[in-house]
Amino acid sequence: MAPNQDQELNALLAGYAAGTLPPPLSALVAGHLELSPVSRRFVSDLETLSGRAVEEAPPVAIANRDARLAAIFASPAAVTAPKPAKPTGRLPASILRFVGHDVDGIPWKTKLPGLREYKVGDFDGFKTSLFWIGAGRKIPSHTHDGGEVTLVLEGGFSDALGSYERGDISINDASVDHVPVADEDGDCICFAVTDAPLRLTGRFGRLINPFIRG
Repeated sequence: MAPNQDQELNALLAGYAAGTLPPPLSALVAGHLELSPVSRRFVSDLETLSGRAVEEAPPVAIANRDARLAAIFASPAAVTAPKPAKPTGRLPASILRFVGHDVDGIPWKTKLPGLREYKVGDFDGFKTSLFWIGAGRKIPSHTHDGGEVTLVLEGGFSDALGSYERGDISINDASVDHVPVADEDGDCICFAVTDAPLRLTGRFGRLINPFIRG
């Protein structure tokens, strides 16, 4: 995890605890929590503080009580930090449920030499993919037309912002132009959620943009 991304990660974890994240990001954070004891404690503390705030709040009369109660009961159940599940495959249980395939069953599509992608789907404007990067290979220099949140599931990679290992989250936006490079000691597999297309930069990137974005 890059040290300058702590605030972004904490905001993401707070959104998860509040149940406000879209399904792909919720699955990503749930997978992260299965792999990160530190973040599990952080989310647990948030839930404890939220519970205390509710208990200590003075009672007030509720306008339209019946309608409000009906809305509460119709809303999704509150999200809690998942406990680490007993591994049944190579992916965290939350990611496995969302993707529907373990690593060995993923129908990868080669995008470039050393880079494969499996498009999980588009969920209300949030595109979700799994990426495989060969050991020591790099993704061409690129930026994003919006936001990108990436969870490392196997191996690791580095870019100008830092190094990321299994369980780490990388958070980027349109201000970041980077060249992720997989670690030399093994292939890297990531789960990524974006709200806008990736855009390759540089002369080579402009030539192959139509292929990598397809």
